[in-house]
Amino acid sequence: MVMKEIPKSHPRYFSLETREQLAKAVKKGITHETGLIAHGRGEAFDYLIGEKTIPFADDAERVAAALLILAKNPVISVNGNVAALSPRACVTLAESVPAKLEVNLFHRTQKRVRLIVKELKKNGAKQVYGENVDTSIPGLLHDRGLCSNEGIYVADVVLVPLEDGDRCQAFRNMGKKVIAIDLNPISRTARMAHITIVDNVVRALPAIERWVKGLKHFDQADLQNMISSFDNIQMLRDVLGFLSKRLNSLL
Repeated sequence: MVMKEIPKSHPRYFSLETREQLAKAVKKGITHETGLIAHGRGEAFDYLIGEKTIPFADDAERVAAALLILAKNPVISVNGNVAALSPRACVTLAESVPAKLEVNLFHRTQKRVRLIVKELKKNGAKQVYGENVDTSIPGLLHDRGLCSNEGIYVADVVLVPLEDGDRCQAFRNMGKKVIAIDLNPISRTARMAHITIVDNVVRALPAIERWVKGLKHFDQADLQNMISSFDNIQMLRDVLGFLSKRLNSLL
């Protein structure tokens, strides 16, 4: 069954449409085939939380927006899955902060990087870092460590959509603040990040942008208080409690 034959009233329409987007992105060379496996893992957790933004995620999105606003040099890291699903949302969020965009890939080839840069520019990005890398993150020996000296390397805050545990740890070792979007609340990424957003990236990026626009005129002291009062580990415990209650209610 092709997508055009599935009515939007279908209860799994959004999920099926997302899968189709990723499959097309694999064929185009934007997304690596292993990205389909990563998406499937995230989709399972999204199903468990009810495929909607839960209150704990909304709160994390608000705090993430505050951190991005206060950052001196924020960067949004973009991989193949994110470029396939939310290229325009990455661009508009970067514009609203403002923040830089940088392509960073585990399965890195120059062709894939160029394709993702092209996709982001097609969606309005004026400048995208990551095509001409000139330095690396200390302690990361694989291609995810490659980055731009004007982008991720000098960032004080990095938004990392999707799982990336070892890079989160490396960023922390460099003194950077890390915002992660990860549907898996028990992943290493979720536990390593300063702020973890347990939400689907297609919902999380626009939500952060809405909060950025809503918080832009707040006093810096108020924004800092939001950040200081946020307890990421407790939030993850709350998400697990939510999941446990929801699962019990379904039986």
